[in-house]
Amino acid sequence: MNRPIRAVFFMPLFMKYQQLTKEQFLALHKEFAEFLATQQIDAIEWNKIKEEKPSMAEEELNIFSDVVWEDVLTKTEYLEHISENHINLFKCESDLVIRIYIKLNKENKSFLNEVDFQWFLKNPLDEDFEYFKAEKKYIKDRNQELFELIEMGSQVSKGTLFKAINQLIA
Repeated sequence: MNRPIRAVFFMPLFMKYQQLTKEQFLALHKEFAEFLATQQIDAIEWNKIKEEKPSMAEEELNIFSDVVWEDVLTKTEYLEHISENHINLFKCESDLVIRIYIKLNKENKSFLNEVDFQWFLKNPLDEDFEYFKAEKKYIKDRNQELFELIEMGSQVSKGTLFKAINQLIA
């Protein structure tokens, strides 16, 4: 096998997360160059690998993607998922996740409508809202569970809404 040790050593059997998008790679161009440099791959060699060994290039992209996702997920403290009639807010602690679920019980309103969302923020105690709060320990790896929530539509947040609602319903 004429592969460099680094490719064999780092080659994942499968990706833990998903490959970054082209836009994400472009935004992380500098970090990707630094990642390649740690493996003694410069720009000239990278272009040669992409051209001559596309499967190895794909492996490098996958490895970098997993490294980035792992870093982002490890730093993630809050997630939120807002849909038409539901809001799910998550506080992601090291050993458990705390979830606040908000249900909108008014048919002519939507959390996705900016005016209605602002109305919700100004009237959170209105009878049209139901609140539920629960916590659960992670069943799988913490970061894997957070990634699954992101795949289902959650977004990383600063936790502003979670903190406000948590104080409201405490």
